[in-house]
Amino acid sequence: MGEPGGRPTPGASQQAAVPEGLVPAVVHLVHTGPVLLGAYTIAELTAVDAVVDFLEVRPSDEVVAEAVRSLAARQLLVPGPGDQVQVRGDLGITVAFEQRARMVLDARVTGTRPGEPWRVLLLPQPEKICLQYRIDALGIHEIGLYQLGQALDFLAGWLPAGRRAEPDRAADTDSLLASAERSALVTITRYTTQGSAETAGASTDLILARHDGRLHVLTRDPADRARLIPGPAGDENVRDMLAGLLT
Repeated sequence: MGEPGGRPTPGASQQAAVPEGLVPAVVHLVHTGPVLLGAYTIAELTAVDAVVDFLEVRPSDEVVAEAVRSLAARQLLVPGPGDQVQVRGDLGITVAFEQRARMVLDARVTGTRPGEPWRVLLLPQPEKICLQYRIDALGIHEIGLYQLGQALDFLAGWLPAGRRAEPDRAADTDSLLASAERSALVTITRYTTQGSAETAGASTDLILARHDGRLHVLTRDPADRARLIPGPAGDENVRDMLAGLLT
């Protein structure tokens, strides 16, 4: 899809240039169906400053340098004016849409099976579409752009499910999570950007745990963020809860 624009050399903090018309063209394409943007390693994403502030461990400089060489060999990185490089193709589209996002949903699941991701990132866009990262146990990031409803459908189907358990404030939440068949931590973070650096703001956590076929919903105690308490009673399904958190 052409050259989405200039990007500073790794480590610089500047905004990537995006060609005029690229964003509306891609948004239109997403509304006709998912746009798959490929799979990349953590080092390759770090090399172009993508999702670096959401990575738990930054790869070493040597590993990032090797990733730069790999991207250059595939002509996804090419020299640009001055000290810039151009991030081309689907990787460039990924960078462009990440820079537009101001919110990230970060979901991590325990009890996953081989072949499914253990972590998913959703970065909603103003046009009701969503940049999605599916991260597997090897650290491969499978990236795509989806309509927001499609991304929420996938997420709800991947997270723990079951008939909603009644809130029990006397329950031992640590024991509940330890014995859960499948559990998840979902964090919604709003952030601002300056160049390629993201600054996190307010965040909200939702904890889901399936135990004996029942879905337990937990939140953080406003008076003590380290303590988990049962979420409010209700029959709202997981998808609707996630949609509400993103509005």
